[in-house]
Amino acid sequence: MFRKHYSHHKMISKSTDSNIEYLKEQFGNSSDLSVRNIILSNHGKAAIIHIQGIVDEQSLHDNVLHPILSFSNEQKSIRNWSDEITQIISVPKVNIIDEWPVLVDGLLSGDTVILIEGHSEAILAGTRKIQSRSITEPTTQTVVKGPKDGFTENLGTNISLIRARIQNNNLRIEQTKAGKVTKTDIGILYMEGIAKEEIVKEVKERISKIDMDSILDTNYVEEALKDNRKTIFPLFQNSERPDVVSANLLEGKIAIIIQGTPFALILPAVFIQFFHSPEDYYANYLVSSFLRLIRVGSFYVNMYASAIYLALITHHHGLIPTTLMVTLMAQREQVPFPAIVELLVMELAFEVLREAGIRMPRAIGPAVSIVGALILGQAAVEAGFVSAAIVIIVATTAISSFTLPNPNIVNTARGMRFILIFAAAFIGFYGIILFSLCIILHLCSLKSVGVPYLTPLSPVRVSDLKDSLVRIGTSSK
Repeated sequence: MFRKHYSHHKMISKSTDSNIEYLKEQFGNSSDLSVRNIILSNHGKAAIIHIQGIVDEQSLHDNVLHPILSFSNEQKSIRNWSDEITQIISVPKVNIIDEWPVLVDGLLSGDTVILIEGHSEAILAGTRKIQSRSITEPTTQTVVKGPKDGFTENLGTNISLIRARIQNNNLRIEQTKAGKVTKTDIGILYMEGIAKEEIVKEVKERISKIDMDSILDTNYVEEALKDNRKTIFPLFQNSERPDVVSANLLEGKIAIIIQGTPFALILPAVFIQFFHSPEDYYANYLVSSFLRLIRVGSFYVNMYASAIYLALITHHHGLIPTTLMVTLMAQREQVPFPAIVELLVMELAFEVLREAGIRMPRAIGPAVSIVGALILGQAAVEAGFVSAAIVIIVATTAISSFTLPNPNIVNTARGMRFILIFAAAFIGFYGIILFSLCIILHLCSLKSVGVPYLTPLSPVRVSDLKDSLVRIGTSSK
């Protein structure tokens, strides 16, 4: 129990009726604002106020209302009802407040307010219960072997999942609010003694400076915390897996969990981290290293395959074996469009199919994808709109994108692919090389909360290289 005093805010009145009238005015006579007047024996009246739907009704009745009514019927001589009530109600959190902003924020958070006639203070009882779905398997980061539980939209549930894995008193959890209108609860988690103090301090300062009306997802906070908002590369990692967040906390990272979203924000993040999968640590390190290299290779195939094909077919015929060149030219003989138009049409068609598969109902989504990928692709080749080689290239880039474990890095590769296609169409391999150098320079300039983005590759950190491109097996010694 603690007291708060703010002289610059409107204070709570001693008149219960006046307070109730002002409160109804603040909420616009909202239908879900519940006000119950009770009589405290011979000591006057009180009011119990809460918002329906976000409080635990059972706890409100058993731990707040029933103890107050029972105690008031004992006919005792009581000097201070506020102090007595804080002793008899049995909820985890009880605060005595004396100003309206704190009272309103408490109601909106699911707490119950107790107003007593003749007292300029109110009692705030913690009866919060936000409706949320049960814990289920993550949908975006699935694994064959490993934990199957995922975050929910409830902040308290998500923190408990982290606590269950890290049973250590050095785990620090600090809660704050952001969003001038939504006043969303945000949890900041880190391991004291492992996380760098300057990074923790920097993150707290940036969150405190967030100036937005609403915070509905991790991306709202991510945009506010970014060192560089003009980059397409993800500077923070998102995860809906408690085991991934726990592992990163133990490595000195900071996690940000937001009420209303099942995704946690992990920072700082480095480029190579987006190719790591949770399953890497649940399988043999040799197999994990091989699969990790495949993911890295798939990322570059996704970015460069279409551009390299276009550069070869339009500018560098001499680099293609003669037999293959004859085959490709024979395929393109009946195609009426230039190679760049042909490639862009197929790439855009696949992007449309990808979005259609996501937006369509689950029952017919797979059918749409199969019809689009197989029937339309085959029909386009037979009709002479595109060549078979283009279909193979586009299909290869599409399949390679599904090997990447993080959706953010997939979107990055998709965006870069189109820029590389235009560079290849302009001056062939020279355009690809020049734009690749620009990408490398851009990556070298990026930082994630002050940490270089290409760490541990640049600058080189030998101790971290054992878990970058490959995973080195651990020893029991």
